[in-house]
Amino acid sequence: MELFNQKDLSGWYAYEPESGKHENASELFAVDQQMIRLYGNKAGYLMSEQSFDNFQLCVEFRWNTDSTFVRKSNKKNSGITYLVPKESRDTLWPKGVQFQVKEGATGDFIFLQNVTLRINGVQTEPGRSVVAKRFTDAGNAIGEWNTALITVVNGKIKQELNGKLVNEGVESSVSKGRILLQYEGYPIDFRKVQIKKL
Repeated sequence: MELFNQKDLSGWYAYEPESGKHENASELFAVDQQMIRLYGNKAGYLMSEQSFDNFQLCVEFRWNTDSTFVRKSNKKNSGITYLVPKESRDTLWPKGVQFQVKEGATGDFIFLQNVTLRINGVQTEPGRSVVAKRFTDAGNAIGEWNTALITVVNGKIKQELNGKLVNEGVESSVSKGRILLQYEGYPIDFRKVQIKKL
């Protein structure tokens, strides 16, 4: 199932802290050349209206290095957050599990707002933003497309990047929720956001 139809942002809303929630996501972010383009001088995100459990999510992304795009920051930092509970209020950043997209750290888990997971037999500590480092580096060169594959089944989570396993764990404390594409200030493009129910 395509979460992004390559034409517009239907099925998503946008959020940034100053102006709050935008039902019309194109007030903050753009679709251009069949890509979602996150850029501008305000950090925020796109959030799916639908929630999912037991799924495989495939997202293709790349850093947008075109200097004509307005940016808030020169730090290449973003993320694909999932399992954001329906009842979580909009904030930077809401409860969920994040597939970190960041120069030098793509594939890390970030557990937001007390989410926990058991990795290699060890339970993560609950906290506001807890990092579990990736097992290996698998990111492509800056400006090239990358494929993130996230599999969630009965509390087991697996993160793959460009065909390599980069992180996994079991006994997730969240099991259902929405999908969030994060903009932290460095322009990033998404051209594919597909979800398959398992």
